[in-house]
Amino acid sequence: MSELVKTSNGQEDVGLKGGDLLSMVLETKPLALADNDDRVKPIKLLILDVDGVLTDGAITYTNTGDESKTFSAKDGLGIVAAQKAGLTVAVITGRKSDIVRRRMTELGVSHLYMGVGAKAEVLKKLLQKLGLQYKEIAYIGDDLNDLAIMQVVGLAMAPADAVLEVQECAHKMLTHAGGHGAVREGIEYILKKQGRWAQVLLQYKRERQTKGQ
Repeated sequence: MSELVKTSNGQEDVGLKGGDLLSMVLETKPLALADNDDRVKPIKLLILDVDGVLTDGAITYTNTGDESKTFSAKDGLGIVAAQKAGLTVAVITGRKSDIVRRRMTELGVSHLYMGVGAKAEVLKKLLQKLGLQYKEIAYIGDDLNDLAIMQVVGLAMAPADAVLEVQECAHKMLTHAGGHGAVREGIEYILKKQGRWAQVLLQYKRERQTKGQ
């Protein structure tokens, strides 16, 4: 219900009562949440970028020309947990790296595409291979070369330190930076929304009890 309110200059204006304003907020907020749930529910495949997502984006070379990267152990456990829960994980990156290949092998990620120029084209072929639709794909990217994919997938996420253009394209902004738990946060977000996180926890608790016996 609206009411006439006297403003500071003596003119009358139409305002809302406190109860009406609260009702509007309550009516609006669930719509956004519902839309987000609709995006998360069908997700079957999570695709990750490497530099700036699985790492902090730093590329270090030694005096001998060797490259080094640092990965988050928490991200790694999250990737393993996601696959245990039935979520397929893939990596598409523009650079080639033996270090990345080794890390993905350790984590059981078999869908690894490196040295990719047009990521969207690789995604299209991967969808055909797995028999999936764009709405069933989640993607975490941080820079401009991720935009082509982020515009077409069902759920686009970005680390806290992603470039502005990527942040504006993302359906979900993560609170952690790349290489510092962003991937783990994205995985937990999906599995919790899909109601699968409790099962993941149960598996790890049983694993721990078994090892302790």
